[in-house]
Amino acid sequence: MFLADSDIQSIWLTVRLALAVTAILLILGTPVAWWLAHTRSRLKGILGAVVALPLVLPPSVLGFYLLLAMGPGGPVGHLTSILGIGALPFTFWGLVVASVFYSLPFMVQPLQNAFESIGEQPMDVAATLGASKLDAFFTVALPLTRTGFLTASILTFAHTVGEFGVVLMIGGNIPGVTRVASVQIYDHVEALEYGQAHNMAAVMLIFSFIVLLVLYTWRPNAMKMSRRD
Repeated sequence: MFLADSDIQSIWLTVRLALAVTAILLILGTPVAWWLAHTRSRLKGILGAVVALPLVLPPSVLGFYLLLAMGPGGPVGHLTSILGIGALPFTFWGLVVASVFYSLPFMVQPLQNAFESIGEQPMDVAATLGASKLDAFFTVALPLTRTGFLTASILTFAHTVGEFGVVLMIGGNIPGVTRVASVQIYDHVEALEYGQAHNMAAVMLIFSFIVLLVLYTWRPNAMKMSRRD
């Protein structure tokens, strides 16, 4: 299977994007998932719906509004201009911001399910032993939900790799800057380069299968081990 230099460049850019988005969402998504799993606030339904919105919203719609928000006339664009960062659209970090929003439910929902599955008792026991909420989270909740964290990370990474509509709206098609793997495949098809499109698509297909294979074979074993612990 032969890949051109531009194909390899787009794959590497996609991996960088997926790693950055996964790392950011681990930091931002964990407290959101924890709050959703334990709160009794009336705002839970509203925030839960906002988190899940990218699952049903067409990527072009999300990309359009993010483009308006991050453009020179938008609130985010105005803020980044004041900070001296410049406009985010058609930059790598613009892709990162857009992908964080688009992949948010793939991080938050598995973590929320994992936090809900452990119940309140382990945290209550830790509190009676004098542990602070932060200590209890790192010493009790985190070990008990490691399967959920790995699942959420894999799903977020894989989903970011497969993005097309949002990244095309926000990043355009700039080689080495915003041309990710999915856009590269689109370019090959548009140019009638079906052989190169097939090579790229095959790489993405194999990657997706391996990710799902690891997820579906590792997760049951990990859950058995966690029950033994």
